[in-house]
Amino acid sequence: MIPDPDPVYRSDCPSRAILDQIADKWSMMVMAVLKEPRRFNAIKSRLDGVTQRVLTQTLRKLERNGMITRTVLTGRVLGVEYARTPLGESLQRPFAELYDWTVENMVEIQQHQSRYDEMQS
Repeated sequence: MIPDPDPVYRSDCPSRAILDQIADKWSMMVMAVLKEPRRFNAIKSRLDGVTQRVLTQTLRKLERNGMITRTVLTGRVLGVEYARTPLGESLQRPFAELYDWTVENMVEIQQHQSRYDEMQS
């Protein structure tokens, strides 16, 4: 058997796991919310519909991948603050382009979805 010349498409390629971890909707939305450092509850209040569990998992995943930092705040008011790292900042341009594309094409995509759904019924 001839090996695949492009290992990116192999099931064991690390890019698959990384894409899965950084390109899901909550990760993208958290990264957008973190334009400036924020505490957990401030992030949660900006993301309508996210559960505490999902947000916690998303933040841990992003921290593990080096996209954000987690800083424990001491003083009168204890807490945890999250901020984008330089690596996380470097994702903003591609994420913004994807978001802009989504908004620009949203109506057309919804029309296609409706037509497809009608044909399936």
